[in-house]
Parts: sequence; structure tokens; C-alpha cells
Amino acid sequence: MVKETEQPSAQLVRALQLRDLVLFNLVAVLGLRHLATSAKFGPSALVIWVLAALFFFVPQGLAVIELSSRFPKEGGVYIWTKRALGEGHGFLCGWCYWINNVLYYPNLLISTAVIATYVIGRGESGLSDDWTYVLTTTLLALWLAVALNIVGVGTGKWLQNAGGVGTYIPGMVIILLGLYGIMTAPAANPITAETVRPQFGDFKAVNLLASIAFAFAGLELSSTMGDEIDNPRRNLPLSVYISAPLIAFAYILGTVGVLWLVPNAEINVVSGFLQAISNGARNLGASLWWVAPLCAALYTVGNIGGVGAWLTGPARVAFVIGLDRYFPPAFGRVHPRWQTPYVAILVQAALATVFLLLSLLGRGTRVEDVYLILLDTQVLIYFIPYLYLFTCFLIHRRRGAGGEGVVLAPGGALGAWAIGVSGLGVTLFAMIVATIPPEGTPDPLLFRVKVIGGALGFVLCGGLIYWRARRAR
Repeated sequence: MVKETEQPSAQLVRALQLRDLVLFNLVAVLGLRHLATSAKFGPSALVIWVLAALFFFVPQGLAVIELSSRFPKEGGVYIWTKRALGEGHGFLCGWCYWINNVLYYPNLLISTAVIATYVIGRGESGLSDDWTYVLTTTLLALWLAVALNIVGVGTGKWLQNAGGVGTYIPGMVIILLGLYGIMTAPAANPITAETVRPQFGDFKAVNLLASIAFAFAGLELSSTMGDEIDNPRRNLPLSVYISAPLIAFAYILGTVGVLWLVPNAEINVVSGFLQAISNGARNLGASLWWVAPLCAALYTVGNIGGVGAWLTGPARVAFVIGLDRYFPPAFGRVHPRWQTPYVAILVQAALATVFLLLSLLGRGTRVEDVYLILLDTQVLIYFIPYLYLFTCFLIHRRRGAGGEGVVLAPGGALGAWAIGVSGLGVTLFAMIVATIPPEGTPDPLLFRVKVIGGALGFVLCGGLIYWRARRAR
């Protein structure tokens, strides 16, 4: 039996209610940028969305529901892994979860800066290529999220709540405009039995399936804040039951909306969802010109809320690792006034700032090459905790059916195996696809060496930190 981490629950404030968790899940998982990517592929993306939902998203949700009701503790997947496989695997899982998200912020923040140009009507002006504008905008967004999440979870949650609303409303607008288009105008892209049939012999279809699995990831994030949630054994599972169908609904029907409203050749993979809103609003009347800029503003708020969510969740993992003394003990400190793990948040934000500077100021240099390698390794690193998630789900189910308050996944032992094996299979598939070079790569072997070597480098770095901490203990 692994000794359970002593949680300073008396110092953490249980400020998160069910509503906050539902909105947290929405802002953590739902990314409207994926609508353009999938619609650009064509109508067969709809079937791929459904397949990814059935074989990855649903198993992920059911595994998170059961594990979060078994162990509703601060640290989430780190605690689940440590209890199932020991402290070494727990650390590796938590390390990968934490360091991956440090790499994730620059991508999300740069996307936020690009979409924000559409709010002021300068989306095609080239402003998004001005690194002075992008750097200023991204740093302001990052440190605003930091400040709000340090001054208390009761304050920071409003950024994530606003982000959840800001993300979901444009998605609903796309769906409603698409529905109106279906009733009044022909499709911009023919959606027939022939066009929706995926051709999995084409690598692009295989790659899209892996990308969509990545788009569906994130339901486990809110469970990292178990000691800051009111009645977590009840509210964590219930929040997944409520938010998961809303997310799947927005992704699948939102893709239908983009396909119906924007011709494939014209879809911009960055701003495609705004193109759909603009075209759909124009079909209703010229007086609705303001709908697209408003949705761009809401989406910008949504992305900043997403930064807040992916800042505060992984920081809780680092916080608990700090309590276990595998990270420097300062990571386990709680602010005396605001009762938040402020050191873990600040360190994470500082590292994100460094990587942001690498990505923007290093353009056209060897620094940019290094940063692109880090991006390529991100998917590999991110899915390592998912291997642990589904493995721990199977281990904990095998050890016992659970006690009072545990919400078991349906189907008994056979259902549990189907959930675990399906989730593991899609996760491994996505990791393998991440190592396949994109079309036009001049040296495919070198690409694989860089991607796999980069991921192994991060894993070995984490192993070194763990080894040194074990020796010190």
C-alpha cells in the first residue's frame, strides 16, 4: 500500500461548485479551432468525430468519473497513478502532465492573439505577424490568468467560468447559423453518404483521427483540484456527465455548420469558425455584421479562460508533487492569505514565458528549430498520462468494486475492460501517429529521431529529478 500524501485540506478553500466544474470542463476541452481543421478535411471528418467520441472520449469520461469518485483528492491523475503503481510511476505521470502544459501555453496564447485581431476588424491586416503585438498580447493574457488564479480559487474560477461561456456561445452560434443554412440554402460542401465515408488508407484521415482524439482530451483536468471542490465525490462525476455531451454536441454539429457555410477551398484553419459565423450572419442580413466580431471577442475571452484552466490544474499536480518532496518543497507552499499554491503557479507561468519568448523571438533562427521540435514532442508527452489514466482505471477496478460514493463505470468487469482497452488503444495509436513525419518532410528519419528523442529527453529529465529527490530522502 502506497502511503497517501498528507493533503493540507484545511488550508485550501472548497470554492468550486458544480456549475464551476461544468464550465471548467468546457473551457478545458472545447477548442473551436478544431472545427476548422476537421471541416478543411471534408465531410468524412464527421464520422471520425463520432469514432473518436465512442472509442476515446466516452471511455475517458467514464474512467475519470470512476477514479475521481474513488479518490477525490488534490492532484488528480498523479494521485491515482501513485496509489495504483507506486511513487515512481506517479511522479513520471505528474511530471509529463505538468511539463507538457508548459509547452502548450505558447500555442494557445498565440492563437488568442491572432483571433483577437478579428475583434477590431484587422484579421487580414498582417497585425498577427507583428511580434511586438503578439508578444504584448500573449504576455498580458498569461499574467492576467496568473494574477486571478493566485488571489484565490474563488476569484480565479470566474476567469474559467467566463472562458467556458465565451467558448460555448460562438459554438452554438455556428450550430444555429448552420441549421438556418440547411433550411434555406444549399451546402457549401456536399454532405452525402459517399462524401462522409472516411478513407483510412489515406494517412490524412489517420492523422485527423489522432488530432481529434487530442481535441477530446482534458476531462481529467478539474479532478486535479479535488481539495478545492465542494462535495467532490458527487460534483466531479456529475460535471463530466453534464459537460461531455455538450462538448461532443458542439464539436460534431459545429463541424456540420462550418461545412455547410464555408466552401472547403476557402476554409482557413485558424479562423475557419469565424468565416462560418460571418457567412451565416450575412445570409440572415447585412445588419448582422457585428456577430462575427462579437464571437471573436467571446472566443478571445474563452482562450484566456483556457489558459487559466490549464495553468491552475497542472499547477495543482506540481503542488502535490512538492508536498511529496520530489519537487522543491516550495512548490507545496500555500499562500497565507489567498490559500492557493502560488509558487507552483508562478514557476509554471515563468517557464511558459520563457517558451513563449523562444517561439516568437527565435523566428528564423536555430531557436525556432528547437521550439518546433518541442511542439512535435508535445503530443507524445501529453498522452503518457493517458496511458496511466486507463491503466490505473483497470488496476483500481480489479482491486475492488469500490465503496460508498464510488460511481462505477457501467458493464461490470467486461465493460471496464472494454473502456480501458479502448482508451489505451486510441492513446497508443495517437502516439504512434505523432511520430510519423508530415508530407514534404525532407528527412523523415531525422524527424523521428528528434520527436522520439525529445520526448525521451523530457522523460529522462523527470527521471533525474525523481532520482535526486529519492536520494535526498
